[in-house]
Amino acid sequence: GRERGQLVVLSAVKKWVKPKVNPNTGKAVRRDMHVREGDTVKVIAGKDKGKVGEVVKVYRKGLKAGKIVVDDVNLVKKALKPKPGTDEERGKIILTEKPIHHSNVMLYSKDKQQVSRVGHKVVNGKKMRYLVKTGEVLQERLPQKAPPKEETEEGKE
Repeated sequence: GRERGQLVVLSAVKKWVKPKVNPNTGKAVRRDMHVREGDTVKVIAGKDKGKVGEVVKVYRKGLKAGKIVVDDVNLVKKALKPKPGTDEERGKIILTEKPIHHSNVMLYSKDKQQVSRVGHKVVNGKKMRYLVKTGEVLQERLPQKAPPKEETEEGKE
């Protein structure tokens, strides 16, 4: 019979490269990271060392687990094929951001122009993230995209 973990493997690009799977649930293993989407970070290692940018996307599970995309960091040239149906004969070469590992960035304080580790403290029963060096409290979460509200209740009145 088929194992539960095989559903996750279908997303793998190369058949011999598989994401880590939790043997109990059969789901992909999530990576805990010190950064979240919307954080301002400074790159501390690699070819873009010293650049400051905002975290655009965080990959927590799958093949890219533990990687993040930072605005204007790790830019690579990507060749795009011409789209069928349009009258373009040639493709394009565009600059896109590729993911970097979360350990290569540190959280950055814009006010004090300083990098810092992230700490956790409980205030009024809520767990808050803050910068250790500056004591600056980081924002909770980015506002999530709210699902469109159904207008059935308003129509009845």
